[in-house]
Parts: sequence; C-alpha cells; structure tokens
Amino acid sequence: MNQNSNTRSVSDIVQARARKFFSKKTLHQRLPITQWLPKYNLESLEGDMVAGLTVGLTVIPQGIAYALVAGLTPNYGLYSAFMGCFVYMFLGSCKDITIGPTAIMSIMTHEYSVDKNPDYAILLCFLSGIIIFAAAVCNLGFLITFISKPVIAGFTSAAAISIASSQLKGLFGLSYQSESVIEAFSKLFENIGDTRWQDLTLGLCSIVVLLLMRKLKDLKITKVQPDDSTYVRIGRKMLFLISVGRNAIVVIVAGIIAFAAKSDTFTLTGDIEAGLPAFKAPPFSTWDNGTEIYFSEMVSNVGAGIIIIPLISILESIAIASAFAGGKTIDATQEMYALGMCNILGAFVQSIPVTGSFSRTAVNSTSGVKTPAGGIVTGLLVVLALAFLTPYFKYIPKATLSAVIICAVIFMVEYETVRPIWKARQLDQIPLWGTFLTCLFWKLEFGILVGVGINLAILLYGVARPKVNVSTVLRKDESGPHYVLVEPRSGLFFPSVDHIRGQVTKAGVGPAESSVMVVVDCKHFTGIDYTATKGMKSLCQDFERRHQPLVFTNVTPGVERGLCSLIDDIVIARSSDQIDAAYKNPQSSAWRATDLCPGFCSIK
Repeated sequence: MNQNSNTRSVSDIVQARARKFFSKKTLHQRLPITQWLPKYNLESLEGDMVAGLTVGLTVIPQGIAYALVAGLTPNYGLYSAFMGCFVYMFLGSCKDITIGPTAIMSIMTHEYSVDKNPDYAILLCFLSGIIIFAAAVCNLGFLITFISKPVIAGFTSAAAISIASSQLKGLFGLSYQSESVIEAFSKLFENIGDTRWQDLTLGLCSIVVLLLMRKLKDLKITKVQPDDSTYVRIGRKMLFLISVGRNAIVVIVAGIIAFAAKSDTFTLTGDIEAGLPAFKAPPFSTWDNGTEIYFSEMVSNVGAGIIIIPLISILESIAIASAFAGGKTIDATQEMYALGMCNILGAFVQSIPVTGSFSRTAVNSTSGVKTPAGGIVTGLLVVLALAFLTPYFKYIPKATLSAVIICAVIFMVEYETVRPIWKARQLDQIPLWGTFLTCLFWKLEFGILVGVGINLAILLYGVARPKVNVSTVLRKDESGPHYVLVEPRSGLFFPSVDHIRGQVTKAGVGPAESSVMVVVDCKHFTGIDYTATKGMKSLCQDFERRHQPLVFTNVTPGVERGLCSLIDDIVIARSSDQIDAAYKNPQSSAWRATDLCPGFCSIK
C-alpha cells in the first residue's frame, strides 16, 4: 500500500515537471525567439539591418585588435565575432546585447593561454561554455550576487588600465613582452629610444580622430528632429553612422596610408589566415615542441582559468543586460543558457572565450536595434570579411589597432563611481580599492578573489557583531528605571550569540545595576540555531544566579520553539502588560511567568 502510494507520488511529481517543461510558457522562456518572431515586421527589419551593419563595422577592427591582446593571430578575433551573434538571436532575451570578443575576455585569455597556443584558448572557450550552461541548469546564477558593484568597478577599471598599458608598445612601434602594468611601463622606458616616430605619429593621430568622432554622435547636429526634411534626416543619420563606425573608418584609412607608403614605414599586422574557420570539435589535446599534451594536462595547465573566465563572462553579460533592460526584469538563468551555448558552439569555429560587449551593445542600442535578429547582420558581415577581405587586413598598422583598443578601454575606468560609493557607504571603498590595487599590481583573477573576500569578511563581521541598542525605560512617574531594553539589530545565530550574550550581560550589570529587569527585544530575530539556543540558556542562568529578571519579547513562533526547547525557565512576554506584570512581581530566585500573567511562555 505504502509502496504504491510512494510510486504514485513520484509519478505525479514527474508528470507535473514534464507538463511544466513542455509548456508554452517554458518554450517562450527558454527559446525567446518564439516571442518576437511572430510579431516581426518591416520596421523591425529596418532597425535591425542598420544596427547590425553598424555593429559589424565596429566588431571587425575590434576583433582583430582583441586577438592581439589575447596573444593570438588576428584571425582568431574574427572567428570569435560571428557565432555568438547567430546563437544569441535564438536564445538571448535582451535585444541590445551583442556577444563576441571583449577586452577583458581577451586579456584573461592571454593570462591562461599557455605559450600563446590557440588550442588552449579554444578549449577555454568550450569549457567556459560548459560550465556556464551547467551553472544555468543548476540555477547557480545567485552566486553572482556575492560580487558587489564596488568589486566589479575595481576589477573593470584595473583591467582597462592593464589592457591600455599592454598596448603602449604597439603605439610606440616597440617589441617587448610584459606581464603586468609595472613591467609594461618599465619596458616602455627601457626601450623608449627605439620608438618608431611613424608609428607613434599615426597612433596618436588615430586616438585624436577616434575621440573626436566618438563625441560627434552626442552633438545636436546628429539628432533627428520631427520637422527635418528627408535630406536632412539622411545627413544626420550619416553623421551618426560615421561616429559609431569610427573604428572601421580609422582602420580603413590607416590601412590605405600604410598600403601607399613604403613597406617598412609602419609596423603592420602581417598576413592573416584567409577564409572561414573549419567547423570541427575543439582540441582536447595539443602539441608542444613535438610532445603531445593530453586533455587532463591541458586542463591542469589552464588552472584557475576554468573557473575565473566563466565567472567574468557571466558577470559582464549579466551586468550589460541589466544596464540595457530598460527597467524590465532580467532572466539571468536564460542569459546564462545563451552565453553558455555561444561559447560551446563558438569553440567549434575556433573562437576564444566570448561574452557581452558593453561598447558594441551601446552602439547596437543607439543604432535603433529592434530585436536580437540584428546579430544575423553583424555575423554575416564578419563572415564576408573573413571570406573576402583577410588578404587586405595585413596592411592595418599595429599602432592604429593599439589606438582602437586604448580608446575602447579608457572609458571602462569607472572613476566616477568613487564619490557615489563614498557617499552611500564609506566601508565599500575597502573592497573597491582592494580589488583595484590587487588586479593592477598582482593578477586580475586574484583581485576578484580579494574583493569578494573583503566583502564576505564585512558581511560576516556584521553578522557576528550586530549592533545592539541599549536604552533605559523609566517608570511612569519617572522616579526610576522601569527596565533596561536591549535590542539586537540582526538575527540570532551562532556567529553572533557570544556578542549578543555579552551585550545583554553588560546591560544587566551596567545600566540595570544587576537588579533592574532586562528586556530583550527579539523582533529582528528571524530564526535561531542550536549554538545560539545554548548561548541564551547560559545567559538565562547568569541572570538567575544574580536573581535578576530577564524577559524576552516580540519573539516569533520559530524562535520561541527553539528557545523553549532547551531553556526550562525562559520568560517570554507577548505584550507590554506582561512586561509590566513581570516588573511588579519579580521573585528572588526562579520566578515563573505563568504565575504572573496568562500568555507567558515559561517552561519548567
């Protein structure tokens, strides 16, 4: 009988889960394209076409540049720039987000790609996707909430400075290896005498032009007005497209200049492997100086990168989705599903780890994208560039690519957040600067760990040392103290029990002078554990030895059950009348609340 009942119960649960999984609601939730595709129209197509082309013109030069940041050849940056666009169209829930290579992902890939071997970068992409997807399946997105905004700001700012410092050698036309900000500047000053003035001039001019063109889109002249004529509208749109497509324009102009100049005038990108990448499984083994490195050893060589890169990828993407959600609630789990699949399938076309790009998402949004279908246009543009334009990419000067990267990352330094953080909570400056300095002068991944560690330490300190308000309530005739009220400001659990016990005891022998009744207000106690109950029992025994009344009030049912389970003579008052009754009838030793007023909890 019981076995049949259990079988039916399990069967009912399975059926209920199956009905929920195969419901229309789940289909729309896990395959967002089914929500917007039936409503797709010509207006959406127009917006997506313009935005997709604009983002495509942005991602091509950025992809080439970010591959160099990752320590790989430029073609890997382009391989990483199209698959995410296609996948996100089906699985993404935010119309503005564009998935692809980013500055932070590139520098983290450089950190963990052993000897600049692209096989490690591709394997990292695949494993990152698997971990992100698995985290979504297990609903582990809540773990991201333990990384606070100050930690993210410190990490992002330090990463931006690290990336910019790594590009100084390209800007000055120098060649050296550096692994940190200090080493980058040290090597720069050591080799400053070998600066190629042609590269430096072109690089500085590229930076100036990029910054001016970036400002162009913010001018009133680019804003379309309701009363504008058709030609004026077209002119304003053209100026806007010139501004958002500035990276492509500057790279093309610099490439033409380099092509027209003598071959040794500028330091060029060099030959790029032509054609589309082969669709094949990610490498689970590689070769190093004639020795085959198997999967387990590759994973061991990558080390903490397997955890750090997926974590940062999720952080970036969720943060961008939240920023462009327009007040709507973000489905973090669905974004993790989408991001995981972007990396998994990207690894089959030799992509490095990818995530949402803030700069390209901003371009996508301001360009008027209507749906995630804009990613198709962006992806196709990258595919066409790989198929037909790669022979011409070799003429792109490295100084110009360095300028593109520097102009992209300098605006990631979140200096403007320091003051608001100080105003909101000065203590948050500790994780902010702890993360920033550790990332800048040690390693990026350690900076995140330090920041999270500081945040957790602050949180745990608040749990273990909650504020306790102590006040004296006078008699109605103000002739003396009625009782001493002790009000802990947070929950009663094992880390805080000793502190709360000490504060109550201090109030009992201080303001209460070891004789006046002490009332503990438990309204902030949401629960209690065994260790805390034992601590409260010892506290009651201390007061009983001093023949001093101790009353607990505003106790929730759950806390009351916990306290009464171990403490025989605990006195719990459920109203101010019961507190008054306890004050008027104190007993010399084991006084009982049930004798004083009905409704007391006093277990003997």
